[in-house]
Amino acid sequence: MEDTEDFVVDDDVFKEPMKKRRRSDRDQRFRAFPSVEQSALKEYEKLESRTRRVLSNTYQKLIQSVFLDDSIPNGVKYLINRLLALIEKPSLDPIYIGLFGSTGAGKSSLINAIIQQAMFLPVSGESICTSCIVQVSSGCCEQYEAKIHLLSDQEWKEELKNLTKLLHRTEEPDREEADMWDRDDAVEEAIWKLQMFYGNGAERKSYEELLRARPKGKIPTSRIITLKAEEAGELSVKLDPYIRTQRRDLDGESAETQIWPLIKHVEVTLPKSELIPEGVVLVDIPGTGDFNSKRDEMWKKTIDKCSVIWVISDIERVSGGRAHEDLLNESIKACQRGFCRDVALVVTKTDKLHLPEYLRERKVGNRAILSQREAVLERNEMIKLQRNRILKEKLKRKLPADSKVLEASDLVYTVSAQEYWQQALLTEEETEIPRLRGYIRKRLLDKKRRMVTKYVTEAFGLLLLTDSFNCTENPPNEYLHMSGLRRFVEEKIQLLEKAIDQCFAHIEQPLQEGVQNARTSYRRILGACLVRSRGNQGFHQTLKAVCLKNGVYASRTLARIDLNEAITQPIYDQIDPVFGGIFRAGMPTGSTLLPHIEAFKHSLLEKMMEIGVRNGWKYDSYKKSFLIQEISAILGGLEDYILRKKRRIYESLTTSVQNDLKPCYEEAAQISGKKACERMKDVLRRGVEQQVAEGMFERAQERMRHQFQLLKNGITEKVKGSIATMLTLASSQGDGLYKELADVKSEYKEMEKLHRSLQEVAENAVLRRGMQDFLLRMSPSKAVPPKA
Repeated sequence: MEDTEDFVVDDDVFKEPMKKRRRSDRDQRFRAFPSVEQSALKEYEKLESRTRRVLSNTYQKLIQSVFLDDSIPNGVKYLINRLLALIEKPSLDPIYIGLFGSTGAGKSSLINAIIQQAMFLPVSGESICTSCIVQVSSGCCEQYEAKIHLLSDQEWKEELKNLTKLLHRTEEPDREEADMWDRDDAVEEAIWKLQMFYGNGAERKSYEELLRARPKGKIPTSRIITLKAEEAGELSVKLDPYIRTQRRDLDGESAETQIWPLIKHVEVTLPKSELIPEGVVLVDIPGTGDFNSKRDEMWKKTIDKCSVIWVISDIERVSGGRAHEDLLNESIKACQRGFCRDVALVVTKTDKLHLPEYLRERKVGNRAILSQREAVLERNEMIKLQRNRILKEKLKRKLPADSKVLEASDLVYTVSAQEYWQQALLTEEETEIPRLRGYIRKRLLDKKRRMVTKYVTEAFGLLLLTDSFNCTENPPNEYLHMSGLRRFVEEKIQLLEKAIDQCFAHIEQPLQEGVQNARTSYRRILGACLVRSRGNQGFHQTLKAVCLKNGVYASRTLARIDLNEAITQPIYDQIDPVFGGIFRAGMPTGSTLLPHIEAFKHSLLEKMMEIGVRNGWKYDSYKKSFLIQEISAILGGLEDYILRKKRRIYESLTTSVQNDLKPCYEEAAQISGKKACERMKDVLRRGVEQQVAEGMFERAQERMRHQFQLLKNGITEKVKGSIATMLTLASSQGDGLYKELADVKSEYKEMEKLHRSLQEVAENAVLRRGMQDFLLRMSPSKAVPPKA
């Protein structure tokens, strides 16, 4: 079982901890925040920095006390490794905010406005501009920097093989196939990639010939291209050819565009941004994925690692269309399978409005509209109300009723990047770019507060135990206390296992009903996937691409096709609300997993307090406090483990179906010649029919059950192993477990002060927020632009 132990005793205990961040660098991180928020962040940063210093001093003392020993007791190894792990723990895991939208939705324009760089990422209202995943963040670097990550040699060979298979056809196709060839988007894109990378005529060469061919562009051996510049505009010019979608009729490509087909993703770092705080990553995510397996896998993983997803939609497309609905559905799935906790709709280009048409369609009886600006503001407010209601209803159908995202006051933003720069119609505030920045800052501040609170508390627990090693006072009944606690833990773990079983049992009925629905609807769903409005014209090679990629085709211009997901959608329709309920946070219920673990933690804490009160555990208050802190740390770490496993469980249905259908996909992909498109469809229909008859959906059901069982086993093994180790360390009965260590009383006392100051810092932050809100209410409104 992977990841079954939280804390592993490492024999390499003399490792040097990482260097501390310089104070000047730390202060630069807060430039994006108003003064009130800066004060709160500086207090939390100071707490964290002082805690790291105390931990580092303690670590050095322990190392010196055991440096000459032939053997180090396990308890001391545990302490040293835990101290080192806390010292090297990242200050803050990045907050990924995914901007998820289709072609021309305005993702790049929005990022440019948020970072206050008008034309930094390529922008065009007519066609696809950003061609790959682009991550934008700020750091303490002095220059603007971009890293272009390329496909590895093996990854490119895999794509090359699929591209040449896609272009393979008989020497003399009939007229029907020739017509389809000319109009097929998948073929055009394949030809375009090969010509750009190898030159004209590459599309007529075999896979083996292209392997021997010399690429037009120079490929760095590191597969990473690093660009640096003093100014944003300078880096933008250098970066543009790498991330802008290249026109297919472009003559005389540059050296940069020649390796464009190899680009996997791009990371851009801004120096000391006053608008985007360090620790936040804005991710420009194309709406459909990619034909290359590695790029498509990265597309999925990028969506899943985002804790926030903004679905970006043009004001003229927000009221309908399949692309918009697909984006919303994919975002909601990210809440189910990934780390996403917040979804919002960001409507772009909201300055666009044809006033005579709007006034004609406007309902009679409303107040008079005197200007373009008034019309834009009224229309934007109506859009917010309408789309907020629609989005909330959609989320309610898929997520548990008490999901935090449903409580959000801001589910819809109406923004205008153009007006942010021009302010001809709207004020800066009315463009809502500042609201998005405020949201970003609030997310980071909240996460920093939680992280530092947890960090200081965990560090305090370790210092309690470290100091207790040198305590000579031991209660007479300590062994009885520990043995009684062990029995109690064993009983509670058994109850936890039963609670997990009961929790997972809630998905059984929806899962069975979903399987039944899938069995009755798969023919209709498959038929709809295999039919196009213009018949087979322009669909032949696209279908071949679908088969080459085991049922999934992602194009830069067409809607994403996923036969496996479509066939299993009736199952997901049934299980989604229950699945989301299992993994949500909240009050303990029969179907909720995390609160059961929280209840298990509290029962252990209460038991220790009870033992302490009943037996006068005053002499061993150090170890009691250590147990309380370590139980919180051990069980608190389970949430991340569960979230990592959640994706595998959720995707087990589609993965199972894809594996079962792989032989028929491979068979269909080999078909060429006359009537190839109809023959491929027949192979797919027969293959699906055969697999369904042989229990394909039932196997998918069993594989999901198996993944739930693996999660249960992982949870219980982690709890048993970690708590058993902790109880052994807290007991003085182990032979040679402890030894006299260096005196850390001064470090313990300083850590105790830091732990007490957490409450003071939190109270100061509340007072500052109240003062800030008061001043904002009392301040005069900003002037509005002249009426237009």
